Amino acid sequence: MTLRGTLRTAERLLRQLRHDRRTIALVLLVPSLLLTVVYYMYEQHPAVFDRIALIMLGVFPFIIMLLLTSVAMLRERTSGTLERLLTTPVRKLDLLFGYGLAFGLAATLQAVVTTTYAYLVLGMDTAGPAWSVVLIAVCNAVLGMALGLLCSAFARTEFQAVQFMPLVASPQILLCGLFVPPEAMASWLEGLSTLFPLTWSVDALMQVGSSAEITAEVWRDIGIVLGVVALALALGAATLRRRTA
Repeated sequence: MTLRGTLRTAERLLRQLRHDRRTIALVLLVPSLLLTVVYYMYEQHPAVFDRIALIMLGVFPFIIMLLLTSVAMLRERTSGTLERLLTTPVRKLDLLFGYGLAFGLAATLQAVVTTTYAYLVLGMDTAGPAWSVVLIAVCNAVLGMALGLLCSAFARTEFQAVQFMPLVASPQILLCGLFVPPEAMASWLEGLSTLFPLTWSVDALMQVGSSAEITAEVWRDIGIVLGVVALALALGAATLRRRTA
């Protein structure tokens, strides 16, 4: 990996994002709009809103970055851009870390904007600090980015890339604790939920919501999520070849 190659990849992606107003709206505005809907759904139950909004602050970055990255990388694979890049001194790790840097910056901005809106405008309340919520949201975004890179290897069209959303995201959203705590599920579902990284990030968010201190369990959960990110990136690197489909 070279710093120059990584920065050039990140710069190219950020330049593309800057000129895509729909994507900017998707990243920065849509999560806040959806949180507003949730707020009015539970306007008479602020404690319920605090719990659901806190989880959604982690789920939104995961879903959005999974979708954006899988489609963006698929375009590079099918258009021949990836093949041309791999014939230059740019290395696989330059591409992967460039994607991580570019979408990580976008995710950080999204997390800051959405979390600030949730706390200051919607009145969300947590026992733990707001910066820890932002940190976990960014980790979830990087997780979505890594899984999106991996999923793009198994799709030939953008429609097929979108079809991976129900396969990759839906089971994690259903079992992460958004609707029912994992310990209240059937034993086999609880065991299955522990295999999903989103479950661990939601557990970290729940602890931030209930504890004023950042506990060891929070750092453990973040470590597990980042471990899955590293594994997904390693598998994604194996799918980057000089010959595109």
